Amino acid sequence: MRTARRSSSPARLAARALSSFALSSLALSSLVLTLSACDRGAPRSGPRASVRPQAPAADHEQRPATDPSGGAKAGDSGQTGPDDGGARKAINAKDALATGTQGAVTSAEANATDIGLAVLRRGGNAVDAAVAVGVALGVTHPSAGNIGGGGFMVIRLPDGTSKAIDYREMAPGKASRDMYLDAEGRVTKESRLGPRAAGVPGVLAGFAYAHKRWGSRPWAELVEPAVALARDGWALDPDHAEDLEWGTKRMDEYLAELKSKLEAEGATLDPVDKRQLETLIKSVEATIASFRKPDGSAYQAGDVWRQPALADTLEAVARGGAEAFYTGPLAKTMAERVQAMGGLWTAKDLAGYKPIERAPLEFDYRGYHIVTMPPPSAGGVVLRQVLAASEALELYKHDWDSVDRMHLYVEALRRTYADRNLLLGDPDFIKIPMRTLLDVSYMSERMRGIDPNKATPSSEIGAGVEYKESAQTTHFSVVDRSGMAISNTYTLNGGFGAKVQIPGTGVTMNNEMDDFTAKPGEPNMFGLVQGPQNAIAPRKRMLSSMTPTILEKDGQLRAVIGSPGGPTITTTVAQIVMQMIDHGRTVAEAVAAPRIHHQWLPDRITHEETLDDAALEGLRAKGHELKSWGRIGHANCIGRDPGSGALQAVADVERDGGKAAAY
Repeated sequence: MRTARRSSSPARLAARALSSFALSSLALSSLVLTLSACDRGAPRSGPRASVRPQAPAADHEQRPATDPSGGAKAGDSGQTGPDDGGARKAINAKDALATGTQGAVTSAEANATDIGLAVLRRGGNAVDAAVAVGVALGVTHPSAGNIGGGGFMVIRLPDGTSKAIDYREMAPGKASRDMYLDAEGRVTKESRLGPRAAGVPGVLAGFAYAHKRWGSRPWAELVEPAVALARDGWALDPDHAEDLEWGTKRMDEYLAELKSKLEAEGATLDPVDKRQLETLIKSVEATIASFRKPDGSAYQAGDVWRQPALADTLEAVARGGAEAFYTGPLAKTMAERVQAMGGLWTAKDLAGYKPIERAPLEFDYRGYHIVTMPPPSAGGVVLRQVLAASEALELYKHDWDSVDRMHLYVEALRRTYADRNLLLGDPDFIKIPMRTLLDVSYMSERMRGIDPNKATPSSEIGAGVEYKESAQTTHFSVVDRSGMAISNTYTLNGGFGAKVQIPGTGVTMNNEMDDFTAKPGEPNMFGLVQGPQNAIAPRKRMLSSMTPTILEKDGQLRAVIGSPGGPTITTTVAQIVMQMIDHGRTVAEAVAAPRIHHQWLPDRITHEETLDDAALEGLRAKGHELKSWGRIGHANCIGRDPGSGALQAVADVERDGGKAAAY
């Protein structure tokens, strides 16, 4: 059950925030609303997205629950955890849905949502609120929210034009194609654990770019609430306490491996390598200590968790802007400490990182206009292909819950994910046959081989184009009174990223380098088998599944959609879009419906446990292998009624907590 909320020095919270905000009376009242989100001033302890086992997943985006073969990772039960009871469900129901006409925010964590709505109430726009939410999630949603990772943002401006911001991590300048292969050509764990797993982060650079172009409130005003949460702490809810326990157990396992290596190989290691290993061990120990109480015990629900090192880093960012993170003393310190652990970041890498404004991927589907992300996000291309396949196969003529529709949908996914995994990558480094991949006639031809009564083995399917070179995440949505909308997905990759923080900064390092193809044909942590198009190269951006999406009709905003979940992100978004357009469901109904997923390899359907038995039996009869995995995705979306303009914010709380808010 949810615990009582504790005081966390409200006077200090308010004083620090007020000194930074220089608020008007209206802004002051909004701040009080935010700070009063818990009893007597403590930041609220609400349901949020946990990192308990999820579907095969997370590029992104949530903690991965499976190894490449599909089994639970060491230490995972494969279960979704006990029911928290009726009180928890009542809280979830309260936080799941909010309606208003002036603005709406939905995210994976309640404090972050409240901060974003307060920004809108005091006159900030959707970009302002998105920055505040994104930075706050870096404090209150530590398994996936971050300032040490990267992501994508799709923006719809008040005039109806759209922008796409790529702030995906990039490979360090010293990265190389075979850097994760040992002497026998096997992929090592360094792509997933430790500082060499980390790409150069883009979160703050991306947020700052959007803020400079379209924001309206002072930057410090948007970052300072996160500083206060990190400095003064906030009361952990049961899910957060569980997340910290899970994360530190994984860090304990990693620490034990490092110590075993030092003991076994220390006498023969090169002196520099030995010193780096010893430094890394100390850094992982310090990271574990930051996630536990001073006495070494685990935090429990209701305990106040403070992150002073992260507060100092965020305070520097509030004062000096994102530039403080990428240049100057903080950047120099981070680069030196990463290198001391054996990582590859340099001050030049940080100073050279730049977000990229790309042309959004836009297309029409059955009378609606869809705006989403282009490569290096694979999500937009796959979404386009899935919806084109839906038209070619006339899936909209089938009942949503029918076995025939699910079978055809899965068969389409096999083919679209083969294209995704073999043909896509960073467009600044490779040539992508975009014109063909996005062509409706190509997808129609691709669907011709589907047997309506029998599953096609994935081993018989390759990419549909012969093409060679001449190669734990979270989502939030925001809409403001002007109609500006933000769909933002960002990530550390696996839960708690590389399982180590940069010493003294509170910045958790990502493990996004695992999203590259370390070795063609070898699965990554999400089971994705990818080709050389996504091979590692210096300053290249790794392929992603993130699919931030905006839905329009007749020139009006209709929905803001997105989800975490690794390879399941795009299928989650596609299912929500198809339910809304093809079956007339509200965004809340579409978010609530059971989900299924297929990604070409491994060759099986992953489905939520709520899928009914008749559907499961029908799919088995057609030759599909099935695997139940609790929950898939965590879709925090906003719908807009075209007549009244009313906003409906939906948090996917039944799957993983969070909060929707509107006014």
